[in-house]
Order: sequence, then structure tokens, then C-alpha cells
Amino acid sequence: MNIKSKIESLLFISAKSMSAKSLADLIGVAEKEIKAVGDQMIEEYKEEERGLQIIKNGSSYQMVSSPDNAKLIQEFIKDETTGELSRPSLETLTIIAYRGPISKIDIDRIRGINCSLILRNLLLRGLIEAKVDKNKKDTYYTVTFDFIRFLGLNEIEQLPDYEKLHQDDTIDRMLKAEEATV
Repeated sequence: MNIKSKIESLLFISAKSMSAKSLADLIGVAEKEIKAVGDQMIEEYKEEERGLQIIKNGSSYQMVSSPDNAKLIQEFIKDETTGELSRPSLETLTIIAYRGPISKIDIDRIRGINCSLILRNLLLRGLIEAKVDKNKKDTYYTVTFDFIRFLGLNEIEQLPDYEKLHQDDTIDRMLKAEEATV
């Protein structure tokens, strides 16, 4: 069992820090082993001057871009997160605002296309957030407080016709009918 490889994969795919305990539970090893290997990986990444680094806060670890590349990353993110939202991004954001929490699969089915890149850009802009439901093994998207604040609202329920559109089961019926034909 290559613990280092597993830690690296989990930290890479996670958009946030992960505690040594959660890493240990997922990998199936002792927490102290995760801490030892995690600390070793921090040093290896620094010594090899990689584009990615692993940082530690308490007993949590996170994979981040190298501070040496900060200017490059800032330029890239600025290009990705400035300017107006495209029509597809606005449509996706509207679906999430009115129907959230909503899974990527349902967003893709409502829009009729794969929305991975759109979701990525909305996440980068801080307009939506993703939460994993371990029981359903799916990721669900909701709008962020920044999005609500940007619109000048106190809560998402203040969106026009929110109650009607949030509770409307027309989309659910359409999705179930589509499932039945597949």
C-alpha cells in the first residue's frame, strides 16, 4: 500500500484541507502514520521545488500551488475570474440559486450539456460552493454568501419567485420522465 500516493491523490482532488484523521480513515491506516508521511511529503515537495506544495495547519494538510509561482497563478485566476459571466454560466448559476443544493448530474441534465468547466469557473469566482454527500456519493452545489451579498439580499429566499420556483416539481417530473426513457 503506497500511503504517500494515496495522500497525494486525496489532497489533490480535495478543494480544501483534510485532517490527518479523515485521511487515516479513508486510507485505512493509523493517524500517526498519516502525520509522519504527511510531514515527510511537505519536506520532499519543498526540496524538489515542485509547482505544488503541501502545507500543514495543526493536524490538517492541504495541497497548494508553490509560492514561487504566485504571480503567474494570480494572473491566471484574474483572467479566469474577471469580466462578465457568459450566458451558460448565468443559466447554471440561476439553476443552482433556485434549485440548490443540486447535484452536478441534475445540472447537466437540466442544461443538456456537461457543465464541469462552468462549475469550475463559478467555484473559482466564489459564487458557488460544492459539498460532497458521502451517503449519496455525489457532489451538491449551492450559492455562496458572497453571491447572496453581491445581489444585495439577506437570504437566498429573497430572489424573485423563489418559493414558487424552488418548490416547483416540473423539472423533477421532466428528469424522472427522461430517466424512464433511458
